[in-house]
Amino acid sequence: MVNWQPGATLDTLEKRAELIMQLRQFFTQKNVLEVETPVLAGAPVTDLHIQSFATEFEVDTGKRMLYLQTSPEFAMKRLLAAHSNPIYQIGKVFRQDPISKQHNPEFTMLEWYRPGFSLDQLMDEVSELLLSLLNCDSIKRFTYRELFENYLDINPHNIESEELAALAREKIELSADEFNDTDYLQLLMSAIIEPQLPALCFVYNYPQEQACLSVIEESDQKDLVGRRFEVYCQGMELANGFLELLDAEEQRQRFASDNAAREKNGLEAVPIDEKFLAALAAGMPACSGVALGVDRLLMAMHGINDIDQAMSFTTQRA
Repeated sequence: MVNWQPGATLDTLEKRAELIMQLRQFFTQKNVLEVETPVLAGAPVTDLHIQSFATEFEVDTGKRMLYLQTSPEFAMKRLLAAHSNPIYQIGKVFRQDPISKQHNPEFTMLEWYRPGFSLDQLMDEVSELLLSLLNCDSIKRFTYRELFENYLDINPHNIESEELAALAREKIELSADEFNDTDYLQLLMSAIIEPQLPALCFVYNYPQEQACLSVIEESDQKDLVGRRFEVYCQGMELANGFLELLDAEEQRQRFASDNAAREKNGLEAVPIDEKFLAALAAGMPACSGVALGVDRLLMAMHGINDIDQAMSFTTQRA
């Protein structure tokens, strides 16, 4: 028998529609412009841990490869470079990660950018939004270093590689040998620290090797850190924010480093988004930006334990 039924109940679909309306009202009141950018992009992200869906498009000169966006980030930053207005977008994104109770390959993302905002100001605004939706009083904030010192008694920014590897193998059962320092830190974070985090919190100032597209600065403790944050909510990563990197040449170098890491790990190098780099070179305003998973937010708001029940049709039901 064919199962044609949706995963979400009518009540959940109504709550989902209400959430989308509340998000739009939040940004309308703050005069943040809603925008739309292409779902099909000319280049994917280079991040080793994010895999894109690709498709071929027939054009007069032959076939052109296009990629389903894993985030609207590059296109939205091109808009920022052109107009410098605060902007947000609610739309579909696609990532080739395994299906789980917290992840569907096609999901809905809220992303917004605030020219002139520091990372702290953006965290304040994320707090304002989440506190209004999750009915809680406050959101605790921890530095990445603070968590590793509290739970593992190490400074993750300067620990020696051999000591880090030994600690990871003491705390976690590992079957592979090919890990670098970032891999070990991420494994310790997910296996040891995340289960002990409060139900809702910020983690910020990540190791510079995990800066992604963020600025690298010296922290108050004199560590070089990636100026970014993540929001954890009920055991899920809910949002990821950055003090955005503006240097086009530094960004190009990071893309090249990502591609080298991809090839080292048996993945194909991917095209670099030259239009995004050209926009950075033309001049993007200093800003902070954040991406937030709407399906996971709905789950947190209404006690839903499986993303299949938070959307009409997951990929398994498509």
